[in-house]
Amino acid sequence: MKKLIKYLKGSWVFVICAPLLMIVEVCCDLLQPTLMSNIIDVGVASGEMAQVWATGLKMLSVALIGVCGGAGCTILSTKASFNFGAKLRQSMFDRIQTFSFKEIDKLQPSSLITRLTNDVTQLQGCLRMILCMLVRAPFSCIGGIVMAVAISPKLSLIFVVAIPVLVTAILLIVSKTFPMFGEMQKKIDRVNTVMRENLLGVRVVKAFVGQEREKKRFDGANSDLTNWTLSAIDRINLLWPIITFVMGAATCALIWFGGKLVQTGDLEIGKIMAFMTYLNQVLSSIMMVIMMSLSFSRAKVAMDRCNEVMDTQSTILDPEKPIDPEKWSVEFDHVNFSYNKTDPEPVLKDITFSVQPGQRVGIIGNTGSGKSSMVQLIPRLYDVDSGKVSIGGVDVKDMSLDTLRQHIGVVLQEAVLFSGDIESNLRWGGGTCDEDSLQSALNDAQATEFVSQLPNLMHNIVEQRGRNYSGGQKQRLSIARTFAKNPDILILDDSMSAVDTETEAKMQTALRERIGSGITFVIASRVSAIADSDMILVMEDGRIVGQGTHSELIKNNEIYRGIVASQWGEEAIA
Repeated sequence: MKKLIKYLKGSWVFVICAPLLMIVEVCCDLLQPTLMSNIIDVGVASGEMAQVWATGLKMLSVALIGVCGGAGCTILSTKASFNFGAKLRQSMFDRIQTFSFKEIDKLQPSSLITRLTNDVTQLQGCLRMILCMLVRAPFSCIGGIVMAVAISPKLSLIFVVAIPVLVTAILLIVSKTFPMFGEMQKKIDRVNTVMRENLLGVRVVKAFVGQEREKKRFDGANSDLTNWTLSAIDRINLLWPIITFVMGAATCALIWFGGKLVQTGDLEIGKIMAFMTYLNQVLSSIMMVIMMSLSFSRAKVAMDRCNEVMDTQSTILDPEKPIDPEKWSVEFDHVNFSYNKTDPEPVLKDITFSVQPGQRVGIIGNTGSGKSSMVQLIPRLYDVDSGKVSIGGVDVKDMSLDTLRQHIGVVLQEAVLFSGDIESNLRWGGGTCDEDSLQSALNDAQATEFVSQLPNLMHNIVEQRGRNYSGGQKQRLSIARTFAKNPDILILDDSMSAVDTETEAKMQTALRERIGSGITFVIASRVSAIADSDMILVMEDGRIVGQGTHSELIKNNEIYRGIVASQWGEEAIA
């Protein structure tokens, strides 16, 4: 909890005042039974109506003060808890932005979403309960016992029996239930995972008529969560018969022994009624503790999960003394890489090559050969296991991440657009580009034709993930966004797969003119996209098995010859 206290900064006035106002309400509640007993034992017994009216007005005044205290506590605790939740959520989101792909792969997006929403909400509710109920319950319990003892020490012996029974039952059942809440959050993660996959892949689901399959999959995750939750609640429900029995037994004992004290003249009827009210207050306070203990159990799990995010340090960090390269050449020196060091063999094995400014590099190979993994090492989306990736002779690990990535433009396999409009998406990658630069980027990405036909041109709406545009349109807008950035190193990761060959040819021509003295890496499955490259890397099973120009590889690389023959025919390699 110490780690989360800092998120209360700016809300300390609320945090301090809310419990004080709750103490005011508790004090008012504790005064009411005593005032009521005075009305019965003094006013009614003696027939003095003036005393009844005077005490009644006191009760109304005390009740009004108590209502104000309770309302004030509720308002201030709500403000404090929501401010806390907003700051914690923002801090977690900021921390997630520092994660490398490795940390995101480990924690998983669906789990991170649950932590930012469900877990933070749990902590908000817990804080609000701490500021209200955690103050009310002990003060009401202790105050009720003190007031009851003041009325009759003999009758107060009822508490000696009732309270230990309740406390023992609470501790026993909560200790058995607490571990279940951690598993419950994991099952919520699973529900979110299934739902997220279904929503993101809704087109695939529809295309393969997989609705029934997805319904069953979601039903399985949902039923698992429901059954587990009910199992935890069933254990908690065991408390209520115990509580009911203890309260009933305590009330019967009070009436039995209290009646005898009234008969002997040792106690007045009004005080018996006041004692009964204090008894109910004490036992109700213990019931509050039960409810709080359940909330705290779930909040503890949520707190651990939130702290796990905040404690996770990115494996990719800025160096203490960053070095800026003098030129933007790229060199791989005996690089090995694996996503998980426990894997039996690395994804990339002994990768070595160098590229000079102004060169265009094509990368081709079978699916799973390591093409995308290799280029992701250049902007340090992942770090190498061994070997070195250098830019201008400087190890990328010795460069500032911001400097490195500002000079690199990446268009990934999946074209991702953000909600807003086309212009905001282009500026998202291009910074402070003027309108002419944005238009030039659209022209080179062959996107001007379809953008010019939209109702609002560059201000046309982009829905979530760009779902109101076709795959080819999204790819062209993604490429235009990167063109607008004018990077020194451009990486196109199979980013023209959804465009036709004519558009691809125009884009390749514009690409050569735009990149100029920069470096371009083009990953492609079509030979036509890389045939005119200055250097082509042929990859297989995580290794570079061929390196050279198109004509050189046709002559001396059997794997490349096979790829060309399968796409262009045998005459192309004759």
